[in-house]
This record gives sequence, structure tokens and C-alpha cells, in this order.
Amino acid sequence: MEYIQQYLQEAVTITQTLSQAAVEKMVETLIDVRAREGRLFFVGVGGGAGNATHAVNDARKIANIESYSVTDNVPELTARINDEGWETCYTEWLKASRLNSDDAVFVFSVGGGSKSANISMNLVHALQFAKGVGSTIVGIVGRDGGFTAETADACIVVPTVNPHTVTPHTESFQLLLWHLIASHPKIMRASMKWESIR
Repeated sequence: MEYIQQYLQEAVTITQTLSQAAVEKMVETLIDVRAREGRLFFVGVGGGAGNATHAVNDARKIANIESYSVTDNVPELTARINDEGWETCYTEWLKASRLNSDDAVFVFSVGGGSKSANISMNLVHALQFAKGVGSTIVGIVGRDGGFTAETADACIVVPTVNPHTVTPHTESFQLLLWHLIASHPKIMRASMKWESIR
């Protein structure tokens, strides 16, 4: 019970210390992307990739933003990894999608990628490419946000309250925050099923 209590208390602390201004900036940034009819490309690794798949559904269905996840087409992803390498597989996927200045790349990552530590270089290269074509960069990340936070136009960093639970809290809060954003009155365009039933 001690671990359960501690973990849940950490979640409360994170909720209380999150930057609400960063969330508001994310909402406004995504409104701008939709207003210019840009597309939203979600990128993540591991749990972040799973969160990306979920977010595509909400972005398309609830927020009416054309959206894709680079990891959803497994045959294409594995072919690119095999033929082009892990570090550039996301970049080449975005190139084939004709990523442009109207679009945005949305990162779900614990560390945000790091050039100096050579971690999640597929994310780093994808963001460098996105920046080069003038795309908007946004993300929900943990720790110090890494390369994502350095390059993003809007970024929410999930506060670290325990160095031993950075990954589970970050990946959990990615979905919590995404649901906050997708259900925000400024973003939401379509009502959700259970909320529409009285």
C-alpha cells in the first residue's frame, strides 16, 4: 500500500505543479494549426507511440484536425528502419508526407530526445527536418524536455517529482493532458458519446 499511496500522491503533486500557461499555449498553437488547415503528425517511441495512436483518433474525431501517427503503418515503418535506419525513419516518413509550414509535429516523449546523449535520435532528426521546412513543433515530455523543449513552439514538461517514476508519470500525463487539450472548448468540435447522453 505504501507504494500505491506514494505513486498517487506524486500524481497529485504533478497535477498541482504543471504549468497551466504551457497548456494554454499548446491549445492556442493547435487552434492556429487547424485555422490554416495544417495537419498534425504525432511522433513517439514506446509508450509515446501508443499515446500518438490514441491522440490521432481524438484529433481527427473530436478536434477536426487532420492527423497521423508515423508509427501506425507498421510495414512502412519497419521497411524504413530496415532500408534507411532507425535514426532517419521518422524523417523519411515525414518527407514522404510532404510535411510543410502549415503542418505541426507533436512529440510524445519522456526525455524529448538528446543529441549530446545520442538518445531518441529519430525524434531529434525528425524535429530538425520539421524546423527546416517551417513546421510548428509541439510536445508533451518529461524530465527537462530535451531537444523537444529546446526546439518547440509550445511544449508541456511534466514535472519530475520522483526520479524513479519519471517514465510512468510522463506517459500517463501525456494522455491526461492530451485529453484536456482535445476536450478544451476552444478545440473540441464534436461532442463525445457519453457526454451527449443524458
